[in-house]
Amino acid sequence: MKAKVNISNRAGASFPVRRMNFDFDHVPEYWMNGSAGLTHFMTALSALFPDGEKLFIDSVRAVRYHPAIKDNEALQKEISAFIGQEAMHTQEHVGFNASAQKYGHDVNKLEKQTNVVIQTGRKVFAKVVKPFGMTQEMVDLTATTALEHFTATIASELLRNPHIQELMTDDTMKYMWLWHAVEENEHKAVAYDVYEGIFGRGLKAYALRNTALLVAMGLIFVTQSSFVVRLLREDKKLNLKELTMIYKYAYSPSKGIITGMTGEMLAYFKPGFHPNDLDTVELLKNWKAKLGL
Repeated sequence: MKAKVNISNRAGASFPVRRMNFDFDHVPEYWMNGSAGLTHFMTALSALFPDGEKLFIDSVRAVRYHPAIKDNEALQKEISAFIGQEAMHTQEHVGFNASAQKYGHDVNKLEKQTNVVIQTGRKVFAKVVKPFGMTQEMVDLTATTALEHFTATIASELLRNPHIQELMTDDTMKYMWLWHAVEENEHKAVAYDVYEGIFGRGLKAYALRNTALLVAMGLIFVTQSSFVVRLLREDKKLNLKELTMIYKYAYSPSKGIITGMTGEMLAYFKPGFHPNDLDTVELLKNWKAKLGL
C-alpha cells in the first residue's frame, strides 16, 4: 500500500480529518483480481464521487449558518470535519480516476456526465417541491442526506463483505476503498443531523427525505450501470463472463455487495430513523486498528 497519512483532529469533532496521499502510478489496469467487469464496476462507482462529494460539501456548507443550527457548537465542529473528510475523498478519487484514464478508459467523460445528472436532478426536484416552500439549498441538503445514507450503507457492507475484500488484490486500491468506507461511517450522521436540525421530525421532513432517497437510488442505479456497460463495451469486454462476475459479487443473494445493503437501506424509511441506529462502532474500531487509522 502506497499512501501517506497525516491525521488532523478538528477540535471537538468526534472524528478526525486524515490527509491522504495515495500513489496510483502502479495500480494495474484490472486491479479487482484481474477481472475487467469488477474493476469497471468499481471504476463506475468512483466516477460518481468527485461531483457527488462536491454536492455534499456545498449543500452542508450553504446551510451551516441557518438560524436553527448556527449556535449548535458541537454540530458546527462536526460539519467542519465532515467537509474536511469529503474534500479528501474527492481528491483521492480524482487521483484514481486519472490513473484509470491512462489505460484508455475515459473516466473524465463519466465524471462530466455525473455532473450533468446531478445538476439536472437537483433542478428538476427543486421545481417539483417549490410549491411546498423548498429552496434549492433545502433540496440539495435533502438529496445529500439521502445520498449519505447510501454511501454509509455501501461502505459498511464493504467493511463486512469478505468476498469483495478478497477480490481487491491491489494493496493501494484496497486501502483506499477501506479508508473511504471507514470515514463514510464516521461522518454518516452529520448531514442527517443538519437536516433534522432545520426540518425537524415532522411528516413533511419524513416524506421529503424518503422521496429523495427513492429518486437518488434510481438515478444512481441507472447512471452507474450505464457507466459499467460503456466501460466494458469500449474495452471490448462486454460479455457473459464479465457480466456474470458483476452479478455474482454485486447482486447475488449470497455474495453481492448491493444486495447485502438491503436491510440498512430500508431502515431509512422508518419513522424516527437516525443513522446511528445502525451500529457500526465495533466494525469501525476493528478496521481502524487494521488500517492504522
